Amino acid sequence: MSDVSKSLNFIEHIIEDDLAAGLSKDKLRFRFPPEPNGYLHIGHASSICLNFGLGLSYDAPVNLRFDDTNPAKEEQEYVDAIKKDVAWLGFKWDQEVYASDYFQQLYDWAVQLIKEGKAYVDSQSADLIAEQKGTPTEVGSNSPFRDRSVDENLALFSDMKAGKFTEGEHVLRAKIDMTSSNMLMRDPIIYRILHKAHHRTNTDWCIYPMYDWTHGESDYLEQVSHSFCTLEFAMHRELYDWFLDQVVDENKVRPKQREFARRNFSHTVVSKRKLLKLVEEGIVTGWDDPRMPTISGLRRKGYTPASLRNFANTIGIAKRENVVDVSLLEFSIREDLNKIAPRVMAVLNPVKLVITNYEEGKEEWLEAENNPGDEAAGNRLVPFSRELYIEQEDFKEEANKKFFRLKLGGEVRLKNGYIIKAESCTKDTDGNITEIQCTYDPKSKSGSGTEESLRKVKGTLHWVSIQHAVASEVRLYDRLFTDETPDQHKDKDFMEFVNPDSLTIITGYVEPSLKSAKSEDIFQFQRLGYFNIDKDSTEEKLIFNKTVGLRDTWAKIQEK
Repeated sequence: MSDVSKSLNFIEHIIEDDLAAGLSKDKLRFRFPPEPNGYLHIGHASSICLNFGLGLSYDAPVNLRFDDTNPAKEEQEYVDAIKKDVAWLGFKWDQEVYASDYFQQLYDWAVQLIKEGKAYVDSQSADLIAEQKGTPTEVGSNSPFRDRSVDENLALFSDMKAGKFTEGEHVLRAKIDMTSSNMLMRDPIIYRILHKAHHRTNTDWCIYPMYDWTHGESDYLEQVSHSFCTLEFAMHRELYDWFLDQVVDENKVRPKQREFARRNFSHTVVSKRKLLKLVEEGIVTGWDDPRMPTISGLRRKGYTPASLRNFANTIGIAKRENVVDVSLLEFSIREDLNKIAPRVMAVLNPVKLVITNYEEGKEEWLEAENNPGDEAAGNRLVPFSRELYIEQEDFKEEANKKFFRLKLGGEVRLKNGYIIKAESCTKDTDGNITEIQCTYDPKSKSGSGTEESLRKVKGTLHWVSIQHAVASEVRLYDRLFTDETPDQHKDKDFMEFVNPDSLTIITGYVEPSLKSAKSEDIFQFQRLGYFNIDKDSTEEKLIFNKTVGLRDTWAKIQEK
């Protein structure tokens, strides 16, 4: 590695041990192998960062391989989305490959297994095959077709390939050991019949290889040195190795499968099947809905590639599964956006404020810095006038000494502007405040250097000029589920925990500098949080998504 003194995780120790045992560094090759049956989610981001991160650490190539062996669930749309997500995260793959590239070779190897007496065509139903598999404490029983002759098996398998049988009529099974303590070794299915068009091979094939048969052989064909999978594949490793035993050339690299723990995340689900259900039932607007834990959903919500990479590095790689609090993910985006997001002013819950001693029709353009932590970000001009919007919660008629915002008889500074004093307010018939009347000190303008401008007041409020304000749709997002582990309840369906208030749409008012903002541009609405421009925005209508608040308010709500 580039820095041998750094602390290594257990995956890196495996690689280092193999190198020390004689594996040449130039033989290292990794892969990220998604199935194109849905959009990638935050859990996949960890796997992407692991495999491509190893490629960067060891200066080794990384393949992007699509394990596309199930045409019933796979689509080109998902392939395109996956490529976009990996590239957006900042990674480049060496080869773009597909399991379907190897269909002919996999078929030829299967024929070889039949000829060697290591595979046979089983003509039983799926239920009977499952029943004969036995249980973890009871051995399985042989299929009545296990001893078919090689010639009969070859003929049947050829006819399966030719499309002469219906789905489920026959399968090809490996002949291993029906008494094995590992049930996956009890004559696993290698091929099944599927009369469905494939997104790449169309109707060229009527039989499709199973994942266990495809995965290791694909690794071998690509000369992948280390095949890292999540823990649910630990029991598959014995079968992975058995399949490799049948085809490997000792002069080539033999892939090594090792497992790490899947990361689960609080207040969400990451099962593609369950995410698809949310889409199909209209709970969300699509795979890229900002409430979804998909990479495309997080991107649309305003997350940055750096924040997801940092998050993956923070949670690291483990051998045991655990639940990662989603607030850690939110911490990562806050930390990143605090450095890069321009500061702007917006009011989301407006009340009108009138400066009675400010000349009617007058306007000023006040200088405001774009990011106090980044001098290179420069400044901008924001318009100021007699009538402004401020947040309703920033004003009270009466308040105690701990309320540092505006109250009758009290003073605050308007950000980048003047010190104002609340003199009176107007209410509607229900007692709601509809207007606040204030006076201002003309000599207190921020940055003017006057004695009055240097006077200290405890509160500073953000605002927008009503005359110049741009009305915008603002989408406020909350947790998609009210329960921390919605899919971990044996007696309840995860859909029962869908948060009915996960999306609130309001009209907010933003400063006019945002008129030219483009899709995915991210800003800090001062004192409110981070927001980005949604792809639904148009020149006539700005739409903002709330990325995250300035603080973790959810933790406080949970405490209460």
